Amino acid sequence: SCCASCGTAEGDEIKLKKCNGCHLVRYCSVKCQREHRPKHKQACKERAAELRDEILFKQPEGSHLGDCPICCLPMPLDLNVSTLQTCCSKIICPGCDFNDLRRAKELQVGGEAYGKCPFCRHAVPKKAEDFITNIMKRAEVKDPIALYQMGVHRRDEGDYSGAFQYLTKAADLGDAQAHYDLSCSYHNGLGVKKDKKKEV
Repeated sequence: SCCASCGTAEGDEIKLKKCNGCHLVRYCSVKCQREHRPKHKQACKERAAELRDEILFKQPEGSHLGDCPICCLPMPLDLNVSTLQTCCSKIICPGCDFNDLRRAKELQVGGEAYGKCPFCRHAVPKKAEDFITNIMKRAEVKDPIALYQMGVHRRDEGDYSGAFQYLTKAADLGDAQAHYDLSCSYHNGLGVKKDKKKEV
């Protein structure tokens, strides 16, 4: 490679530096970069915009939420679009959930489109009470996701002390969302005394 301005080749004594904007061209000195700037400015802006778009729309390699257990793609960061299967405590991505619902409608019998869990194949509960029962069963075997869900359920009922206990157990088992909710509990003093140190 060589300097885009003066054409000096890179060697043991001369180290070229990339343009900070586009990373396409190299320069041997700040002086050469300044002299070449008028010619390079437009192309640099266009390439810099392309790089920003690549970073912005790039599919993330993963997050603390992990991958969908069915399609193995990274789970979306918006938890509201994913579906929790209470029978096995697996969180399914919206794509796999939609595909399972479509398949269930195609196979529906007697007008009912309730299918089976796309992961463990258990029947999907039809009543809200059945959802809570399934979560409690999973919580009894110390499933961190189920423990977290029970903590949220207790909090929604106004039982902040019970919610704190469930969230603590889930956090001890490594649930990231439970850690965050615990920090909020320490900050707001819900179910526990306010603690500035522990809320961080």
